[in-house]
Formats: sequence, C-alpha cells, structure tokens
Amino acid sequence: MPEYVYKAMTNKGQIVKNKVEASSKQSLIEKLKNNDLTPINVSEASYTKLSMNKPKRNISNVDMMNTDQTTTLKEKLLTGEKVTNRDLVIFTQNFYLLKKADFNNIHALKTIIESTENVTLKGVLQDILAGLEAGENMYNTMEYYSNIFPYIYVNMIKVGELSGSLEKSLEQAIKYLEGANDISKKVKMVMIPSILQFCALMLLLVIGTLVAVPTIQGVYDAVGSTDKLPGITLAFSNFINTLIQIWYIPVGIILILTIAIMYYIKTPKGRYKFDHFKYKMPIFGKLIFSLDFSRFIKAMYLNLNSGTIIKDALEVSKNVIKNQMFLSMIEASINNLIKGESWIEPFRDSGLCSSMAIEMLNIGMQTELPEMMKKLSQYMEGDIENTLARVMKVLPQVAYSIIGVVLILFVLIVLVPCLQVYMGNFMFSAAGL
Repeated sequence: MPEYVYKAMTNKGQIVKNKVEASSKQSLIEKLKNNDLTPINVSEASYTKLSMNKPKRNISNVDMMNTDQTTTLKEKLLTGEKVTNRDLVIFTQNFYLLKKADFNNIHALKTIIESTENVTLKGVLQDILAGLEAGENMYNTMEYYSNIFPYIYVNMIKVGELSGSLEKSLEQAIKYLEGANDISKKVKMVMIPSILQFCALMLLLVIGTLVAVPTIQGVYDAVGSTDKLPGITLAFSNFINTLIQIWYIPVGIILILTIAIMYYIKTPKGRYKFDHFKYKMPIFGKLIFSLDFSRFIKAMYLNLNSGTIIKDALEVSKNVIKNQMFLSMIEASINNLIKGESWIEPFRDSGLCSSMAIEMLNIGMQTELPEMMKKLSQYMEGDIENTLARVMKVLPQVAYSIIGVVLILFVLIVLVPCLQVYMGNFMFSAAGL
C-alpha cells in the first residue's frame, strides 16, 4: 500500500504529524476523522520536491552523448537551472497559442520543447510528453513536479483535461501566473529603492559619526576653542563608540532572539499565531489574506465547475493554502458540512472576509454556486487591485517617513557640526573673544 504523510489537529488544538500506510488518501482522511483528528494536510510520501538526483517519472535521463554541447548541458543539469515564474508563463502562453491553432497536446509539446532554453524545464516537459505518449494526462506528471508547477496551476490543467476545455484552462492559468508576478513586481518597485536609500543614509550617518565628528573635535582642540559639538552629536558618537566596543553583546542578543522566534514559529501554536499575524499586520495584512482567499475561491470554482461536490471541493482546494489559520477555517467548514451546518459560517466568524464576499457565497448556495464562485473570483481580482493600490499609496509614505527621520538625524548629528566649522565661529572663542 502507498505511504501517506499527514498533519492533523487534535480536539485540544495540538498538531500531530505521522507517516502511515493507507489504501487511499480518502480512506486515511476518514480514518483520521474517526479518531477525532482534524486533517490539515494529507499527501503521498513519494511526492517530494524535485532535485537533480530525482529520477524522472516517465523517462530515463536524457542521453546527450550525441550533441555538440554535452559538457554545457550536463553542467546546467548538475547546477539545477531554476524554473522561474516567467518560464512558466512563456510555456503556458505558447501552449495556449498552439492549442488555439488546433495542435493536439503531443504535437504542441514537441514544438515547445524544441524552443525551450531552460534545461530543467525542458527535461520536465520531455517527461510530460513521455507520459502523454503512454496514454496519461499531463496533470499526472505535473503533480510529480510539485515544486515547479503550483498546485492551483496543476488543478487548472487537470480540470481542463478532464472536462475537454484545456484551452480555456490554459488561458486562466496565464492570468493566474501573470497576476502573481505583477503584484510581486509592484511591491518590489517600492520596497527595494526605499530599503537601499535607508541603508545608504544609515551608512553615511555611522561613517560621518566615526570620521567627521572626531575630526571636527580635533580642530576645536587644536586651536584651543571652547566651543562644543551639539549634544545630540556627542550622545550619538558615544553610543556608536560604545556599541563598537561591546558589539558582541547586541549581536548575541539579536541572534538569541532570532533563534527563539524561529523556534517558536516552528511550534504548532507559534505557527498558527504567526499566520494569524500575517492577516492582521499593518499595510500588508489585508492584501495577504485577499491573495489567499482569491486563490482558494479560484480552486473552488475549478472543482465545483467540474462537478465536484462542495465537501470534496473544499478538501482539494485547501491544498492551495499554506496558512494554518486559513486551513483551520476550511477544516471547520468541512466539519460543518458533515454536521449538516453551513460551511460559510467559519469564514464569516473569522472577521477576515468582507461582507460582500460572504453575501455572494450565501446567494450562491441558494442559486448556482459555481457561477457565483466565478463572479466572486472576478470580484476578488478587483478587490486585490484596490487593496494593492492602497498599499502602494501608503507604502511610499511610510518608507519616506522613516528615511526622513534618518535624514534629519544625519543633518543634526553630522552636517550641523560641519557647517559650524565652515562658518568659522569657533575661531572667536579660540581667540578669547
């Protein structure tokens, strides 16, 4: 029998993990629930992340002895060329265009493989092609490479293949990948310049304190001036000098705190609280939850639209979520369904979902849930855009406020003493005037 790794929660809220044998994933889930355990995640033990030493699923290692670039290709394979989000977007776009041109899956994959430059992705596509030629679906092999193809991406392909609407699923997959990439780029465009400016100013402040301040004090002493440096300059200079002398103490404290926090986050209680903080944190909290909720709704729509019942759709869709708090909401929804209660209530009670989203789910239960899930997914896309716009408006203000404080400190601590020297007023006190 296959082995499965499961993570479940006891009635007391404790998280337990184990590896067991079971006839199927569903039978293991039922067995866990019969033993008063709430499943959080159940996966087949053999489905591990891809490494360069891991054998391909459908084919043996590619024979490269007949190529003129054997050494180069082998070096790329050994170093494990990373498959980026952009690589997946290009592959999906090309596959979509070829499907629109009435290419069958095998012909389309062969055409794409010839033009794929990323060696790792090329090897994976060859494996998918071998599976297709053996009569398998593409998603079967994609599941094997779970660290390259996101779960929701594989789920889209699976629904498209099983329902005969692969072209439509590929179009949705392109939107999903490009949307995730756009959000990441927008945040980086604001964060990276701000962080660089902050680091540059802090570096100038420290260097100026260590170099300029002693030099200015030396000038005062050399001419016998009774003028003194500003109090804030002297205080900061003493602080920096003391910090340099006992640097191991603050470094040790920071290391101990970091290790303690990381250890706490790895505990079930710590992980849950940390995941809860992600949704409640200032500026980014609502955006993080909206992204997770939108990902979950899209997965629900794909499963419901293919004819899956709500309970099974929840079981499958929870695999796109990593946040423990969100997973606990989904498990509570599944338990409510088993008890004959509303599966929407846990999302309402969390206080994280908007009243609009909850109302749309309620209406969907009374009308056509898959169609309402589609509309809710579209609504969430607009909501994410609005939330992102607010974040992009607030983030520069916060960043520039912090940079402004550092800049003021730089002026008061370093530039003011430099201006005093430039003006030469200290010469009067040196002359006894």
